[in-house]
Amino acid sequence: MHCLLIHQMFALPSEGGGTRHFEFARYCVEQGEQFTAITSDVSYLHGNRTSKPREELIGGVRIYRVAMPAALHKNFFWRMVAYLGFMQKSFVAGWKQGTHADVIMGTSPSLFQAFAASMVALFRRKPFLLEIRDLWPDFAIDMGVLKSRVAIFLSRRLENHLYRRARHIVVNSPAYVEYLVNKGVAREKISLISNGVDPDMFSPSLDSATYRKRHHLEGKFIAVYAGAIGPANDIRTIVDAAKILSNDPEIHFVIAGDGKARGEIEQLIEQLKLTNISMPGVIPKSEIAEFLAMADVCLATLMDIRMFKMTFPNKVFDYMAAGRPTILGIDGVIREVLEKSEGGIFVQPGDPQSLAQAVKRLQQDPPLRHRMGQQAREYVVKHFNRKDQAEQFRCLLENLLDS
Repeated sequence: MHCLLIHQMFALPSEGGGTRHFEFARYCVEQGEQFTAITSDVSYLHGNRTSKPREELIGGVRIYRVAMPAALHKNFFWRMVAYLGFMQKSFVAGWKQGTHADVIMGTSPSLFQAFAASMVALFRRKPFLLEIRDLWPDFAIDMGVLKSRVAIFLSRRLENHLYRRARHIVVNSPAYVEYLVNKGVAREKISLISNGVDPDMFSPSLDSATYRKRHHLEGKFIAVYAGAIGPANDIRTIVDAAKILSNDPEIHFVIAGDGKARGEIEQLIEQLKLTNISMPGVIPKSEIAEFLAMADVCLATLMDIRMFKMTFPNKVFDYMAAGRPTILGIDGVIREVLEKSEGGIFVQPGDPQSLAQAVKRLQQDPPLRHRMGQQAREYVVKHFNRKDQAEQFRCLLENLLDS
């Protein structure tokens, strides 16, 4: 069996960001299958062109990159140019690379790359598997990014077209199942393979002394955010919490990652003259275990909008696997996971005072921190193990061929 994936933001362990697709692909290859990913040569985190080769084989996964302008982070117009350009180029590449593929897979967002995959599947007469990672255009509408009635109408038409065209749909959050059913998609056409984590990548007992020394954080109580730094991630709330706690010399915040809003956040920190925040940049997935080992507590935030209550952010599962308590400024289904695990503290989204109080509480209660971290890891190993999910994915591909 050969699966062809079109994904503009496909990430490798040597890069930052979620590596769900690479881990699924590598598992399929280990089980004797073939996997090809068509992606962009521009990083979605920092928006710059990478120096990686046009084609390469990593862990048995064949990766083909199309050349794109470094336009993702300029503005809305250029982001659309980047999305539409990748749609066109990935369709051409998919047509060429899909000769021997058995299943064509597209993932959203963006809807445009999923449309390219659907067209490759149509013309190659192959089953089309659609993955929904975030609900677009709803997220863009709720965030105020998409306002034009014409654009919203056309986006809805494209969204519904993809639902109809797909032989099967896989989602990464349980809330998306009901959303699709309410859209008229048959429940039996939907499979849930949620976001998760490979627990073997992490060890709560890793020695973090070297990493702390490298970042000059010896003896500090460290609160870590690791992930995208975009408008949706509400990093401002973390900065405001750091300002509230700026009189405590023992507490230090580390905001790792990159994204469209990074420059804005760096300027804000400078304006507030905060010395208790560091921004080390992107941490490759291959180093994330050692990085999180130096954390005493981990932070996850998103804007307080309706659609974000339906998401399963990857970073939270990494935090849990690392055996660290999470302070969660995200309501909804991921809050249910954290509370069932008893692996952290929920605070209202956009409330820096509550976030600061939660940091202070965990700083003052080491036994509680240890217990929460241990419970979080035990829960994620049992319920969100990436190895189990990868096997579910492989079986789904096989079932598509059998049908």
